Amino acid sequence: MTVVLTGDDLALEQLVRVARGGETVEISPDAVARMEMTRAVVERVLERDLMVYGLTTGVGARKRVRVHADEAEEFNRRLILNHRVGQGDLASDEVVRGTLLRLANGFAKGMSGVRPELAELVIRALNEGPLPRVRTLGSTGQSDLPQMADLAHGFLDGFVLAAKEGLALINNNAFSSASAALAVADCARLLDALDVAGALDLEAFAANLSILHPAVAETRPYDGLRATLARLTDLLAGSYLWDNGAARNLQDPLTFRCLPNVHGAARDALAFVMRQVEIELNASQDNPIVVAGEERLVSVANFDILPLAAALDFLRIALAPVLTSADERLIKLLQAPLSGLPEGLAVRDGLAEDSLTQFAHASQALTAEARLLAQPVSFELASSTHPEGIEDRTTMAPLAARRLAQMIELGERLVSIELVVAAQAVDLRNRPVLGTGTTRAYGLVRDRVPFTDTGDPVPQDLEPVRELIRSGAFSA
Repeated sequence: MTVVLTGDDLALEQLVRVARGGETVEISPDAVARMEMTRAVVERVLERDLMVYGLTTGVGARKRVRVHADEAEEFNRRLILNHRVGQGDLASDEVVRGTLLRLANGFAKGMSGVRPELAELVIRALNEGPLPRVRTLGSTGQSDLPQMADLAHGFLDGFVLAAKEGLALINNNAFSSASAALAVADCARLLDALDVAGALDLEAFAANLSILHPAVAETRPYDGLRATLARLTDLLAGSYLWDNGAARNLQDPLTFRCLPNVHGAARDALAFVMRQVEIELNASQDNPIVVAGEERLVSVANFDILPLAAALDFLRIALAPVLTSADERLIKLLQAPLSGLPEGLAVRDGLAEDSLTQFAHASQALTAEARLLAQPVSFELASSTHPEGIEDRTTMAPLAARRLAQMIELGERLVSIELVVAAQAVDLRNRPVLGTGTTRAYGLVRDRVPFTDTGDPVPQDLEPVRELIRSGAFSA
């Protein structure tokens, strides 16, 4: 299946398929025609010998320096080389592929004023490789200048850039946008797994399912809450907990009682962020932009992607209480006074061995680290001293996306522990009748991590459970 770029309708799901699944990409004929038209505008502006930022002038503090026609090729070449100041580890192949896709879609929109040949070169690097090597650190999010310079340097391979094309290659946030899109897709998958683990927690704790009464959504009509209640009800269809007298408590601890409300709030945040991501995947991030109807290039600030950066902050904030609640539930399952089961979910009371007790420390460590990553970053100001105090704003969008990805990885590991602990507790309740969905989830976990019996060491490797989460096994 080929993804066709028009500049206007690239979906998050398509970016994930291209970045991770290796689907091929092409540019629509209409987009090619649009690029040809706007490039012609650029050429006509050049003929008028006007002062246009990045076209006939330098950039940044050098915006007053004239770039003459015979200097354009060398200026564009050095523009790429001089912005290769990125630091740190190399970005993953999937992020690089996503960045190439976002860059090509931006060109297809036609506002950049580049030739179709440059867009096709980007597509060729994406479809055929080799992929450029891109360093992850060094961008403040007001255009991902270092990353985009690395990217361009990796695929240009002697291609001679025309006027404005060097700036069009680096003066955008394709790296931040692609990184954010992949992290948001992973967050959706993690929330699905958290729903499943939460439902299994309810059965493991012998919790009260009054929290799933339809009146909850009728009286608090949030879309996320409604969706979460429906999903938990489906997962627990046929469960023993629906029987009269099955619940141990009239009211359970808040992290059990508030499960649909907390998860629902995160789903509302996720839905908002997904909309922001898809807008950004198809938005112009250029400066200047070609306004074809006016036959001119206009200086703008479309590289300021605060709507995306702030949304990523919001999502991390909404995810933090979900992970905190998961941690609290699994710890309570390990505590005999609260669970009604042997301490540490040992086979029986009175054993000196820890059984699963030490997972409480591991889960707390993961949760604490994840919560620290929720701190907003989009209001940060790195520096206003360069160049000449002009570049005095930042969005820190790359950091916002990177922190979300790190938070999700920690969340995956936390949920892996949560699922193993819940499965152990279910077994110690003499394996009651579970719900339709939780029965499948329990089976998936037990296929990879067996029951911890007397004398057994604590399960050492939970990566097989984490791979279930990453594969989307809990999203069905």
